[in-house]
Amino acid sequence: MRKNSICIGILLFTGLFLSPLLLLAQERDSISPIVLEEVLLNHRKNLKETHNSPAPVQAISGEKLQKLNSINVADALSYFSGIQLKDYGGIGGIKTVNVRSMGSQHTGVFYDGIQLGNAQNGQVDLGKFSLENMEKVSLYQGQRSEIHQSAKSYASANTIYLKTKTPKFNEGKAYNFKAGVKSGSFGLFNPSLNVDYKISDAIAVRLSSEMVKAHGRYKFLYSNGVYDTTAVRNNADITSYLLEASVHGNHTKNNSWQVKYYHYSSERGLPGAIVANRFRRPQRLWDRSNFLQADYKHEFGEKYAIKVRGKIGENFSRYLDPEITTTTGLLDNKYDQQEYYLSLVNTYKIKPFWSLSLATDFQQNTMQANLYRFAYPKRNTLLNALATNLNFNRFTMQASLLSTGIYESVRYYEAAEDFQEYSPSLLFNLQPFASPELRIRGFYKNIFRMPTFNDLYYTFVGNTFLSPEYSDQVNLGFSWQKKWGNTFLHVTSDIYKIWVTDMIVAVPGTNLFRWTMLNLGEVETIGLETTVKNSGNLSKELNYTVLLTYTFQESLDVTPGGNSFGQQIPYIPTHSGSLSVMASYKTLDVNYSFIYTGERYSQKANIPSNYLKPWYTHDISSSYIFNFLDNPLKLGLEINNVLDQQYAVVRNFPMPGRSFRANLNYEF
Repeated sequence: MRKNSICIGILLFTGLFLSPLLLLAQERDSISPIVLEEVLLNHRKNLKETHNSPAPVQAISGEKLQKLNSINVADALSYFSGIQLKDYGGIGGIKTVNVRSMGSQHTGVFYDGIQLGNAQNGQVDLGKFSLENMEKVSLYQGQRSEIHQSAKSYASANTIYLKTKTPKFNEGKAYNFKAGVKSGSFGLFNPSLNVDYKISDAIAVRLSSEMVKAHGRYKFLYSNGVYDTTAVRNNADITSYLLEASVHGNHTKNNSWQVKYYHYSSERGLPGAIVANRFRRPQRLWDRSNFLQADYKHEFGEKYAIKVRGKIGENFSRYLDPEITTTTGLLDNKYDQQEYYLSLVNTYKIKPFWSLSLATDFQQNTMQANLYRFAYPKRNTLLNALATNLNFNRFTMQASLLSTGIYESVRYYEAAEDFQEYSPSLLFNLQPFASPELRIRGFYKNIFRMPTFNDLYYTFVGNTFLSPEYSDQVNLGFSWQKKWGNTFLHVTSDIYKIWVTDMIVAVPGTNLFRWTMLNLGEVETIGLETTVKNSGNLSKELNYTVLLTYTFQESLDVTPGGNSFGQQIPYIPTHSGSLSVMASYKTLDVNYSFIYTGERYSQKANIPSNYLKPWYTHDISSSYIFNFLDNPLKLGLEINNVLDQQYAVVRNFPMPGRSFRANLNYEF
């Protein structure tokens, strides 16, 4: 209660402090938007969102996604500042992201506006989501300020939004067809097929399918301190299938809806860590995900609108470990999760510049497993978010208060206690001068993450008395943009501080199979993120884009009495950054990318034995489009890790060296 009172007090005080700034924006600003030419037009929407957003936002959309030498969403996110990608190696390796050192469980991932959930461990494997059907990938530190968002959108410390493609047709055309195939190193075979069909002027359907098959073997250098050798990464194969089908409706400008079905299934090897001169592991993992989701929006005139979202989903996973024998045979764990979700958002426009929003979400998660003494938990979550937006050309502000109620039950043993919490946030964006080139932004957000089912109920590990992890974020930054002739420059920079308390950690017990989950850790993070984007036309047919990012993070363990007090937490580099250069001449594209991750430590103790060297990669790609049977045929070639850098994102999980990939796409 004391913590909530402090947070709400900060919110009210900050709101009163900022209220005089409204006097700067009592009239509509008549400054016209900057007109960008040719290639600059492609970036205008993203840059406007970044420039005017009260929360730091990074976005890549359209053809840019195809030029970053990426197969899945996780690879594309690695070019954003403030992100650490955990990649366990190869095409089939599981990939999660950590935003601003808060842990992957603090990052909500939204797929066409509805959150992807995993009640079992709180992590979303972003390697499952292909870029072939992706229109836009966005990262928001804090939260979006969009007024029609669901209550779940307020319930994460950071959010990633994945927007899939919607059917678009040229005049007089009722279908689109795109077929592609990628092949290259590691035995990669990656065909895809996308079909759009217009049923009527108001209804269109889209079908997207893809298969990924690879043996995953690659060579790497290994050193045990006595001798060096070249080994081969084994048991890193994957076979996966992806199918998406969606129906899009837009009967009037006030009425729109969408229904989507998603299926993903895979079998992969888990190559494991390279330790004690052991290079082969036999563990296998099967995944299957199915969900059906829909959303409907209706505007009742100019003032009142509703948006309804719903989802039914199932996630199944199977883990087989032939090296462990139980009383019933080999270790063969199977988990099955179900999710039911419903959201209603009401928005009312009091004035042209002032809107109110009330969002109510209900979600139910259940889980079954074939484990001994499994609890069979059920979690009901009720969220209510009240938000207000003030939106002027020179000033925007959003204040919100999220109410979260969580109610759990189990079939066996004792469930975690019911939980109720209130989480405030405040965001603003200010144009201090008459010129629209500079805008200042900032936010405060208080949020928490609930313990996962594994944290609470996993046999011999769970602790039903765990408290949630709490976090407080403060961010202050600016966005500046300038146009000179055919050249456009955009610079953003943010400084932030984050406090995480009651961090959930696993402590080993009498043996490696009996761990205990405890609330122990406290972490403080101070960071700086800077992005510089320059794009322009050197001639009528030659244009370019240069993107440079830099991140500084000091994330320290400040647990009172802890053995690692004042030391950097594991896998967080102090310095990291990326550079990408994209150039286009007529139908020829050439792209270069560089990613750098500074020194880190693999454990809480910052000692030489836990030290990890910096790593970096250079990637280049090129594509050329020409007509074949009066339709565009695109040929592409990629060389990744050009200098054959030997590195590991996660200790003892070596990443591939130099690799090649070719792709072919045909549209009609």
